[in-house]
Amino acid sequence: MSETTYTVTGMTCGHCVASVTEEVGEIQGVTDVAVDLSSGAVTVTSDRQVDPAEVRAAVEEAGYQLAGLRPAPEGAGAR
Repeated sequence: MSETTYTVTGMTCGHCVASVTEEVGEIQGVTDVAVDLSSGAVTVTSDRQVDPAEVRAAVEEAGYQLAGLRPAPEGAGAR
């Protein structure tokens, strides 16, 4: 299981969140997408390592910009 958090810019409402969630959720292997509108954080959970270029393409298809990766929280991945 892989979890990566990205920063997305341009989202301003619930419809924006739904659009990003839908597009990113269509990437093969993605099992969950959690979007925090106020911070622009988009956390992608998947059963395989997802190429950031796939996430960028999905976010752009939804009409927004991928600003970059967010650092993993301390202790993340230590399971």
